[in-house]
Amino acid sequence: MTNLIANLNKIFDNRIRLGIMSILSVNDWADFNTMKQLLELTDGNLASHLKALENVKYIQSTKQFIGRKPNTRYSITELGESEFKAHLDALEKLLK
Repeated sequence: MTNLIANLNKIFDNRIRLGIMSILSVNDWADFNTMKQLLELTDGNLASHLKALENVKYIQSTKQFIGRKPNTRYSITELGESEFKAHLDALEKLLK
């Protein structure tokens, strides 16, 4: 018998990380405040999940200034894109 959940990626178990990856998979990038508003999260909550995804190299950040205000943009890496797609494929197989 095949293990139906073996190919699910544990890092995406959390709904917030799933939301972050969903946003970044359909956009070239998203900044911190945009994701905070879309996901309706506090700064600390979002920051901790972004850090977890950065630590496994699924996303990358770019820091810049817009005017005099700091701005951090996030984008999905090639590794993150392939791992997220594999996770979604596994979910789809599980549902079938």
